[in-house]
Order: sequence, then structure tokens, then C-alpha cells
Amino acid sequence: MRIALTLSLLLALPAQAQIATDAVTPEGATGTATEARAPVEAENWMVTAANPLAVEAGARVLREGGTAADAMVAVQTVLGLVEPQSSGLGGGAFLVWYDAATGELTTLDGRETAPMAATPKLFLKDDGTPMEFFDAVVGGLSVGTPGTPMLLEEAHRRWGRTAWSTLFDDAIGLAEDGFAVSPRLAALVAEDADKLSVSDATAAYFLPDGQAIAEGSTLKNAAYAETLRKLARDGTDAFYSGEVAEGIVATVRGAAQPGVLTLDDLTAYDVVEREAVCAPYREAEVCGMGPPSSGALTVGQILGLIEPYDIGAMGPDSAEAWRIIGDASRLAFADRGRYMADSDYVPVPVSGLLDPAYLAERADLLSGDDSLPEVSAGTPPWDHAMLLSDDRSIELPSTSHISVVDADGNALSMTTTIENGFGSRLLAPGGFLLNNELTDFSFETHEDGRPIANRVEPGKRPRSSMAPTIVMRDDKPVLVVGSPGGSRIIGYVAKTIIAHMDWDMDVQAAIALPNMVNRFGTFDLEEGTSAADMAGALQQLGFETEVRDLTSGLHAIALGETLTGGADPRREGVAIGE
Repeated sequence: MRIALTLSLLLALPAQAQIATDAVTPEGATGTATEARAPVEAENWMVTAANPLAVEAGARVLREGGTAADAMVAVQTVLGLVEPQSSGLGGGAFLVWYDAATGELTTLDGRETAPMAATPKLFLKDDGTPMEFFDAVVGGLSVGTPGTPMLLEEAHRRWGRTAWSTLFDDAIGLAEDGFAVSPRLAALVAEDADKLSVSDATAAYFLPDGQAIAEGSTLKNAAYAETLRKLARDGTDAFYSGEVAEGIVATVRGAAQPGVLTLDDLTAYDVVEREAVCAPYREAEVCGMGPPSSGALTVGQILGLIEPYDIGAMGPDSAEAWRIIGDASRLAFADRGRYMADSDYVPVPVSGLLDPAYLAERADLLSGDDSLPEVSAGTPPWDHAMLLSDDRSIELPSTSHISVVDADGNALSMTTTIENGFGSRLLAPGGFLLNNELTDFSFETHEDGRPIANRVEPGKRPRSSMAPTIVMRDDKPVLVVGSPGGSRIIGYVAKTIIAHMDWDMDVQAAIALPNMVNRFGTFDLEEGTSAADMAGALQQLGFETEVRDLTSGLHAIALGETLTGGADPRREGVAIGE
């Protein structure tokens, strides 16, 4: 099913604006075809995200002189309305920021936190065995303290220029007047109708009269508009206390599967500034979000492991290149499962995992001519006892990504989520869905008598795979990229960086390159693309393969003599620049 920009949106664009308007194939509708299109070029600024209405909201802010942080607020608040299954006020986000004035790179952690009443046994049944995944997801038990609203405010406080109160105008207008339900949203609501029916409020919004909202129908959300008005007027105090906060807590604690979130959890929430994690690759630095995200560390490890090999000469159609990339990913994921978690609670060997000597030793494992028969976590340099067990927590994809470069040269990469599609399936009275982020924790606390780093603990932030990334060369950004996709985010982002840097693809071609991801041994190959044709060659190298939907949502901007932007043709996003 194809999607085009609305006539009103096209008419709103000035003549000099460039926009990627090619048709896309939304997940859950008609497959995952990767359609060829040219990157968008611009001289001054660029914004790309998962929905054209959200991107135009950001473009308006940039066109009027706003910064990348200003534009992000406008984009995120519209995304929370038009693709509520992926992100919103009830979720969390990670943001990577390059400041053109100072040359500094930093990150903001807006990840959700476990309520203070949560214990390591949160998702264990009375007999001590883990709950089934969706039994834990649907309802209040999975809801963590949301971080996205405070992240928006903190980013604007640090780097914004446009008046805060005006950044919600587009989202408020769309919520009040209504927006056309996209093919992707309609398909996903229909697919998830049983779970969306668990809550009366959620069902009333997404399944009016018992029927899934239809593609092209007009959907309004007056409650969301009112919440945004409160945020515009009073800042995030209006979210973390008062009527909105009380509605969140009542929804969580009154669910059929009640959770333990309290008003004190909301009051205590804070965004954390963290040092960016950077890994060297091909005379560049690939920088992103450190723990509690595993994104930058695991992407950095994959790239560090393949660097000794001439992936560029092999080319994207080489099974040998993908053997090296796939097994590098398996090695990195083994370390991820053992060592990576919220570093405020568990020591994480960040430097050791990216230590050049350690990666060189691990890279030697890739020097054979077939797949590794098995992989295990390594022993990176570390000053702590290595008494951790491997995590097997489940991450099912939803999430969204925003990339922005403004006229001042500031760059923003932000990945934003409510975790699983439609999160906990609980719609708060304020008109937004609540996350199920706590199911990103390990359900089990120990294995073989050793603790699991990513176990539930009060106030802890669950490990994430989100990998908002800024690639730096000569202390300047050259690529801003990120994706949704659960734990496959890491492979999607690594693929795009390799395609752009090693295979000299423009940013749009790098995004559209068929996805091939190996995390735990099986090579996932994107259905309906040339990746599926490589199954035989990879099997001859010793891999198990599975051809399946691999719906990334990559949105990237390359910075050179001009800005070039790309949007993932697997979803509904666009890039706009001037």
C-alpha cells in the first residue's frame, strides 16, 4: 500500500525545499520492499523522521530560525500523535548532540526508570519461573517512569532558541482538527486489536465501535491536545505532578495487571547527561549512547572487529563480507549479554569492551573461511571481578528515530520509544500511551548462581539497544543516523555506517540496502530483497538463515559540502531540507 504526502502539506512547502516523497511500504501492510530513490540535498538545514506530518513540523521550526533541539520537540510531539505505537510522552528516549559553537559532543539519557517498589522478582511467577513475555507486557506491571517529556524540556533549555510554548502548535492543531490515519498505523492497529481491547480507554480510541481505525479516516485526540497545552504553558511540572501524573498512576495501578508506579516515582525522575561513547573506525569516530544503552558499545565493537578486514573491497554482494560482519555481530552480542546494563547500578567495562588490543584479539577469530561454530563473551580488560551471567531478555521492535542538522551546524540524533508496539496498551487520560519498558529487563535475576547485570532493581534503567549515532571526522560530524527495531537496531545502524563509509553509498542507498542481521547465530535476511538470495551462499559458510520482515526505520543525514538526507523506504518517513 503506497502513501503520498497530503496536498495541504505539499502546498505548505516553499519552492526551495527538497523532500523525499517516494512511496513506501509500511510494515504490516504489503511487505518490506526497499525502493530506490535519491537522497535529499540541502544547503542550510535538514530534518528526517518517520512521518511526513512530524517532519514538516520540524521543518517549520528550522525554517523560522529554530535550532535542532527546537525542531526535535516539534517532531516528537507530532510523532506521539500520528504514530503512537512507536513513541510519545509516555515513553523514553536517548539523545546525542553535537554543539557547533563549542565542538562538544554529549548525550542525554531520558530512559524510563523502574519504580522504587519494583524488585528483581517483578516478572517471576509464584513458582519462581519467568512470566510469558506478553503476559508481562500488557497492563501496568511493565510501565516504567516516562522520561521523554523531561528530555524535551532539558534539550530545549540547553540548546533551544524558539519559544518553548510555540513548539507544540503543530501537534495541538493536528490533535484537535484530526489527522488522516496512515496505512501503517491502520495495519498495526488491526493486527494488535486483541491486545488493544484489554483497556477500555485504549479500545475506545483505536477500536471505536469495535472496529479498528481505518486507513484515511480522521482521528482526533482532544485529551492529547490539552496535555500539550499544559506542557506549553507550565513545562514538565504539568506532566510529573498534578492531574496528568495522577492519571498516569491511576491507569497503571488500576489496570487488569496492575503495576507499582507511584506519584513519588514521577516526582523523582530526572534526565541524566552522560559522556558519549566513541569508537574509532576508518579514520572516524563513531559516537553514541553508552549504558544503559548497549547501542554505541555494540555498534562500536562490530566496527572494531571488522576493521582489520577489507570489507570495502569485498563489496555489499559478498557473502564473505557478510560472514565477517555477521560473526563480528555475534561476538559483540555475546559481550552485550554478559556485561551491558545501567552503569549506575552495575559496573560496565566500557573502555575494556572497546580496547584496541581486546578487539584485535577477538577479530582474529574471524580470520577463518566459514562461520564460527559457537561464540561466547570475551574477557575485556576490567578492574572488577567478572561474576556475571548472560542475559536473555527479549526486545520486540517498535520505536522511532529523528535526525536533525540546523543552520548553525548543530546536529541531533535521537531514538525514542515506548518499547513494544503500542507499549503497555494502556492509554493514559492525557491521551498518550504508556510504555512497557520494564520488559527490557531480564525476567530472571540469576543464572547458575551468578547475577544477571540487566536484572530489575528499584530506580534502575533497563538496558536498551537504541543507537542514536553521530559519526565524527576531524572533530566534525559527517553522519547522523539511527533506527528503531529492537535489538536489531544495532545491526541496522552498523549496516548503514558500513555501506556509507566502506561501500561509498550515498545516505539514501545505504539506508535502503537490504538488511542482514546476525545476533545469536541465525542470519536474518530481509524478505523480498536481494538479501534473501544470499541464503544459499551463507548456508554454505555454515550459517543458519531465516528470510523474514526486517523493518528498520533508519533516518540519516550526511554532512559534506551539502547536507544529504535519507528516509527508510520501509516506513512512512521523509527528509526535508533547504
